[in-house]
Amino acid sequence: MQTVEQNQEETAVVAANLIPKGRFVEAIGRRKTAVARVRVWEEKSAKRGFLVNDREVFEYFPTEETREAAKEALAKLKAQNRFTVSAHVKGSGVSAQSEAVRQGLAKALAGLDGEWKKKLKKAGLLKPDTRIVERKKFGKKKARKSPQWSKR
Repeated sequence: MQTVEQNQEETAVVAANLIPKGRFVEAIGRRKTAVARVRVWEEKSAKRGFLVNDREVFEYFPTEETREAAKEALAKLKAQNRFTVSAHVKGSGVSAQSEAVRQGLAKALAGLDGEWKKKLKKAGLLKPDTRIVERKKFGKKKARKSPQWSKR
């Protein structure tokens, strides 16, 4: 059984081996209160990988649905093994974080090539999803739900 310190050391070693030094394209993706800073490298000699918060994408996102959402921009361009991707995401829940990574990755890839920007825009990956939770109002039980009314 590994301790937490050993696990953190292993993930730091994995991150150090996968993240190359040099030029990259960076973009920010947002969804609900999740914010993702995504960096994309297209170095010829670099190892290919997809890291989220210094962990592998399949380790960070537990379900296949959230993993596919995060990698959707690469899948649309058929370029899964062509780039090294590193994302730092915080806030909200796992699903919103994967969608924030998706938008950030799409913006970064659009910054690399103008033709890709057209494809990603047509697929709807560059458009932000601005829906957020509505605040609770006073006199209400939730944002819109009123207390039960009784005649007497």
